[in-house]
Amino acid sequence: MVPHLTTALTGPLLELERNFLDRATEIERWMREQWQDHMPPFYGSTDLRNSGFKLAPVDLNLFPGGFNNLADVFKPLCVQAAQAAIERICPDARNILLIPENHTRNQFYLQNVAQLVSILHMTGLNVRIGSLLPEVTAPTTLELANGATLTLEPLERRGGRVGVAGFDSCAVLLNNDLSAGVPPILQGLEDQWLIPPLHAGWHTRRKSNHAAAYDRVAREFAAAIGIDPWRINPAFGVCGQVNFQERTGEECLATQVDSLLRRIGEKYREYGIDETPFVVVKADAGTYGMGIMMVKDASEVIGLNRRQRNKMSVVKEGLQVAEVIIQEGVHSFETIDGAVAEPVVYMMDHYVVGGFYRVHTERGRDENLNAPGMHFRPLAFETCCSLPDACQGPDAPPNRFYAYGVVARLALLAASVEIEETAPAEAELAA
Repeated sequence: MVPHLTTALTGPLLELERNFLDRATEIERWMREQWQDHMPPFYGSTDLRNSGFKLAPVDLNLFPGGFNNLADVFKPLCVQAAQAAIERICPDARNILLIPENHTRNQFYLQNVAQLVSILHMTGLNVRIGSLLPEVTAPTTLELANGATLTLEPLERRGGRVGVAGFDSCAVLLNNDLSAGVPPILQGLEDQWLIPPLHAGWHTRRKSNHAAAYDRVAREFAAAIGIDPWRINPAFGVCGQVNFQERTGEECLATQVDSLLRRIGEKYREYGIDETPFVVVKADAGTYGMGIMMVKDASEVIGLNRRQRNKMSVVKEGLQVAEVIIQEGVHSFETIDGAVAEPVVYMMDHYVVGGFYRVHTERGRDENLNAPGMHFRPLAFETCCSLPDACQGPDAPPNRFYAYGVVARLALLAASVEIEETAPAEAELAA
């Protein structure tokens, strides 16, 4: 299933996807060379937006929580990619400890954890789940809506390592984004891989760092295959020291919004695009689609009402927003049964392992779809995302999915660069 693309398959779209098809050999060689220099994250997911004239990532999650939304046909790809990741990190591993988010009632998330456990089991690993919840003081079994069960166990600190009773592992896999900070039990670990690393959590990570890394990756990639990097790269700006409740930083925000809207308008005129530019203002740290607003004019960020200020001032775990990223908005012209859709692509190691469409029946093509009321449709790959078919048109399923996979892998590469560049110094780690 490929959603209907509500724009003519001509001009920019045909040119972009045809370029990917024609240069697939060069693209794969370029990707291979990049991964020789950078270690891929264990896993990640990225939200893409396809406007026909532009296909770009708008968010990258290093702690993906939707493995339960992948079609069953993707499981072999997940297992194979997870094996590659584990061999890269800890080739002799027998045990792995999984630390999830602090959810005990979110059935969708718990099914994601169960799917992760199943994938890791199939790689030949023993898997136990260590919980950060203070109320989990003994093994606690949760019943899932799909009939499966999960057993959470209290974490134990033993010297420079963390585990659960009677279980030691060479690696600890975080599926918790650490929005609330790093708990003491995970600080100062020794001789034990923590993946992703602690500094990849939202307590320190900034979307603007990722955007800057992606900007460089996209420019280098675009030069290698001869395209305008704007076609795959949303422009962005940053505004620090914002306090929505006290209405401070509004002028900085309005200036950044106006500047970015002007730049987008210039590109629209260059390509003859008859659409209204917009930007997305969102917290520079955080996830779950919180702290986001769509803006088409700088005046919209001046004098926000109380409801708007409350929405923008707090994100997950009640963290106050002090810094925002202003990102070029990318229209989503893909629809499923008349509803706006966007692809979410999942990766493990440096492989695309599946994905799904986020669909929202009550949102428009220039609105945030990661909001209450959304639902998911699995991507129905007949083949892997890395197998385009040059004998078919650019919009044929394997070729649309290949285009998704190319851009998603660029975002993952940018995440690898971001993690490397933001790693704390050894002195800080020892402190």
